[in-house]
Parts: sequence; structure tokens; C-alpha cells
Amino acid sequence: MTAGEMLAATVPMVRTLNLEFLESTAERAVIRMPDQADYHNHVGGPHAGAMFTLAESASGAIVIAAFGDQLGRAVPLAVSAEIGYKKLAMGEVTATAVLGRPAAEVVAELDAGERPEFPVTVEIRRGDGAVTGEMTVVWTLRPNS
Repeated sequence: MTAGEMLAATVPMVRTLNLEFLESTAERAVIRMPDQADYHNHVGGPHAGAMFTLAESASGAIVIAAFGDQLGRAVPLAVSAEIGYKKLAMGEVTATAVLGRPAAEVVAELDAGERPEFPVTVEIRRGDGAVTGEMTVVWTLRPNS
């Protein structure tokens, strides 16, 4: 099961927003949200909450892809998230997430008995390629007790 399939199966909001997983590897996750009138804002573009969910889902996909082999001993949890809306988003939007630290460093901290934290950065782009939003989600791997 891919990271995208795992998220779609376990996170109802992913299905609700009809998010499409284009790529989910340990290096990069790319998710597209189709243009859907039910999730528009007052100016006809995707609602800020829908874009937040898109970007947070992309960050979760890369976390699952990068650390899926650690799920037997730790639970990934979002610690914080900050988003900036840069330009008006209209139509379909795509979120691309990348890890902010090497996965090996994070696993080494987990191996040392620590609870590592690491950032994931996400860019949201509209169809013409313009960046409409940027998000940073800080994740942790909480060791199982």
C-alpha cells in the first residue's frame, strides 16, 4: 500500500476533498485537489480550509513514505502548522511537500530514545504554476510506550 493509499484509507478528509496522490516518496509528495464548487470560498476559488487540508495531507504523505518502516515503534503526529496564502488560488491546486531534515537523522534520534521533530515544507500551486500558498508542518515521531 502506498502512502497515498494509506492516507486515503485512514483519513476521511482525504476522501471528502477527493484528493489525488500523484507522487508519494521519501523525497517528495505531490497531491492534487480538483476544482470543486462545494469547497469554494466567496471569490470562487478553493476555500482556505480546503487548501490547508490539501497541504497538511501532502506533508502526511511524505511522512508516511519516509518513515513508514518506523510505524511499528512510533506514531507520526503533527506538532504545529503555519500557512501563508500568497496569491488567489482558482481552479485545481497542487501541493508539493518535502522533508526539511534528512530522514536518517530523524531515525537516529528515534534510535537514541528521543522524540524527534522535523519540518515538512509544502508549496501550493495553481494550474499556471504560480505559488498560491506555503505551509510548514512540524511533525514528531512519538515512540510507542
